[in-house]
Amino acid sequence: MDIREPAIAYSERKYTIEEYLEMENTSTEKHEYYQGEIFTMSGAKMTHNMISVNVLASLHTKLRGSSCRPFNSDQRIHIPKNSLFTYPDISIVCGKPDTRNDDEWNLLNPTVLIEVLSPSTRNYDRGEKFKLYRDIESLREYILIDSKTVCVEDFYINENGNWELQEYRSLIDILRFHSLKTELALSAIYEGTKLVV
Repeated sequence: MDIREPAIAYSERKYTIEEYLEMENTSTEKHEYYQGEIFTMSGAKMTHNMISVNVLASLHTKLRGSSCRPFNSDQRIHIPKNSLFTYPDISIVCGKPDTRNDDEWNLLNPTVLIEVLSPSTRNYDRGEKFKLYRDIESLREYILIDSKTVCVEDFYINENGNWELQEYRSLIDILRFHSLKTELALSAIYEGTKLVV
């Protein structure tokens, strides 16, 4: 997903969280909210969508029977510490999902967040958004999947409690989740895309 300039219709003033949620629940488009501003999220290209579906379908199968459950990009995430409401491409919750005021809309405790990068979101997803995501106490892993080249960046909390990066750049590589007892072949992640020759 893409966060751009504040939506023109909403840029004249600051909005409360309650106003944002009321608008979002009746909107046909998705919007991010951050510190009173509302941002329109753009749609995604075919390769981005294919990668998201590949990963979600694989994780759904691999995590079946465990305490972890994957959600698609319709699942909104809220971070009370910094006010962000957003829609990651994929979120995974291990254990009981916790939502804002038990509303079943705004997830508070993801274990893993996955974003599929596009040229317009790459810098935001790697930089400011990752910084905001690190305010989530339950988050243990943040994975970025490039949609233009074969590249997966796996940020995870190591045994010392620090964020560490492991990169994968070949279709023969296997992404091994540090916070889940599962793995994904990059060939499966990129299956069906022009990046698989």
